[in-house]
Amino acid sequence: MSPILTASIIAGYFTLLILISLITGKKSDNDTFFRGNKQSPWYIVSIGMIGASLSGVTFISVPGWVGATGLSYMQMVMGYFLGYLVIAHILLPLYYRLNLTSIYTYLDGRFGFLSYKSGAILFLLSRTIGASARLYLMANVLQIAVFDAFKVPFEITVLITILLIWLYTFRGGIKTIIWTDTLQTLFMLLSVGITIIVICQTMDLSFTGMIGTITDSEYSKMFEFNDWSSKQHFIKQFITGAFITIVMTGLDQDMMQKNLTCRNLKDAQKNMYWYGFSFIPVNLLFLGLGALLFIFAANQGIALPERSDDLFPIIATGGYLPKIVGVFFMLGLVAAAYSSADSALTSLTTSFSVDILGVEKKDNRSARNTRIKVHIGFSILLAVVILLFRLFNNDSVISTVFNLAGYTYGPLLGLYAFGLFTKLKVRDAWVPLIAIISPVIIGILDYNVSMGYEKLIYNGAITFIGLLLITRWGEK
Repeated sequence: MSPILTASIIAGYFTLLILISLITGKKSDNDTFFRGNKQSPWYIVSIGMIGASLSGVTFISVPGWVGATGLSYMQMVMGYFLGYLVIAHILLPLYYRLNLTSIYTYLDGRFGFLSYKSGAILFLLSRTIGASARLYLMANVLQIAVFDAFKVPFEITVLITILLIWLYTFRGGIKTIIWTDTLQTLFMLLSVGITIIVICQTMDLSFTGMIGTITDSEYSKMFEFNDWSSKQHFIKQFITGAFITIVMTGLDQDMMQKNLTCRNLKDAQKNMYWYGFSFIPVNLLFLGLGALLFIFAANQGIALPERSDDLFPIIATGGYLPKIVGVFFMLGLVAAAYSSADSALTSLTTSFSVDILGVEKKDNRSARNTRIKVHIGFSILLAVVILLFRLFNNDSVISTVFNLAGYTYGPLLGLYAFGLFTKLKVRDAWVPLIAIISPVIIGILDYNVSMGYEKLIYNGAITFIGLLLITRWGEK
């Protein structure tokens, strides 16, 4: 694909997003930005959340991951569904009963001021790193596909990437995100579907032929029941998937902020059921694409790249398939990356404004000015972290995101589990120390015994034990 064509596609796409933001952002205020005026249709929220969850990481990294782990990622996806049921029946009723804007406000009433701030800071750290990792992936592809041809430095590419997000989120916030994410989900799935169809046509495969080819390939293994030491063992993957969903969706302001824009609890629960169920076929679609990409590369004599994340971009845009695939690949990639990043920027702004600066206690004008400044500040911060990511990261991005989640979301898991399943009081002043010590212990263990993604569960358990140690026994 020519850089000019790619740039034109991106420009047209963002023109559409900005038009949507102008419509949804009319007469917006802080309630619009933070809670969408609680008027979002649940089915629109559900479709948009698929795109936000998948993101550019799934779009590129999951197909690339097939080369090393086959279809075993589906074991985690099955665990995800269990996690969504927990969210629908335990966490959402709590959030709606308390009428929360930020879900971390719960920690203030349950434990105290410092516990509340600790939870918010853990989210801000987690989401800043996670969003930056996803945007790094997007900026890297844009650099290769567009900006290298014009000799534009990577730093400028990052600034353009962040500016585009800011332009369509700064006014309507979460109300805009609900609708733009829906559009972006549809573009992303259309892109994957077209790529699969064209690869099958190129290899002269029918639908049943495609299934048979994938099944007979070395990439078809989905379940691992025998080798307990393997990171891909079913029990480890399934349970880890459930807990990852609970923390990265149910304890994540980014994802829950969308749910809290639904009209009522019943609508939010319906959203969670459909969203969770749809995750299974959607991820299977991505894994099937990954297997086809590796099979196609072997069939065409294409050398596999050093980084598996690069396989999809190389095949889609490298002239191996008709140009239409490259066009939809860029649309899908942009949609995937920005559907996650735009909501991340909005949720970071919300959490910092509400949890750290307490804007809900200010008058409307002052609160709005504060929110705008915070929005700009996090835009700059994301740009800086993306550049650091490029400097230090060489791993598969999806692997990096899940590994980081094990450290940063673990203490949140322990805090909420302790708060929901016990009635014990803790010494609030000691909670920040527990939230620091737990990831440090996990880091030491991981360095010595190389733990998998289940480190998230162990981290939460250590935090839970730490909270028991600082319990004020005898108090109700």
